[in-house]
Amino acid sequence: MSLQSLLFVVYMAVGLLIALLAHELAHGWLAVRLGDQSPRMMRRLTLDPRAHLDPFGSLLLPGILLLPVLFGQPLFPVFAYAKPMPVNPWNLRRRERDAVLIALAGPAANVVLAFAFGALFRLAANGPVQPALFVAANLQVNVVMAVMQLVPIPSLDGSRVLARFLPARAREVYTGLDPYAALFILVVFFIIPGPVGAFVRVVGNGVCGLVAGGACIG
Repeated sequence: MSLQSLLFVVYMAVGLLIALLAHELAHGWLAVRLGDQSPRMMRRLTLDPRAHLDPFGSLLLPGILLLPVLFGQPLFPVFAYAKPMPVNPWNLRRRERDAVLIALAGPAANVVLAFAFGALFRLAANGPVQPALFVAANLQVNVVMAVMQLVPIPSLDGSRVLARFLPARAREVYTGLDPYAALFILVVFFIIPGPVGAFVRVVGNGVCGLVAGGACIG
């Protein structure tokens, strides 16, 4: 473990918090704009992280994934997720379309942040080490957040998009798996990480190449 790796882990933890807040606020803001006041009524339109953090997805999971980064041996691209944003589709103006747009708003917010940090990375790459590390950490976590959330694992945004195109019975069964999200995440990250990890790295590094000029996910 080196001082640089320790700093990178700290910066990634800060970046995850920024990425999570942007992700969830994007969901909530668009839901309100499209007619559903549930995020506001449930007090989720706030920068207070306590309103959004999930004990497993926001604390335990990233903690486990960050630990190997200290020693330069990451198991999987570092990822976290928050409590689902409360959305009542019956309040939306165009229920099916708007639900998909709300689901995509979170990853879109992370892509916007990735472009911002990608531009900063190009400027900071030849500068002092610590600012460059901070920008690189934030770039990586936002790219991973955007790509990983599009994987159709129950409770992630990709599952909410896919559910809209399933027959009624299949949709009911699929969305009923949301309470078991932590179990699915454990399987994907620690039992069969290969396919999803490869997808995140290939797509994520493609995004990194676009926004920063090179790969950012090892």
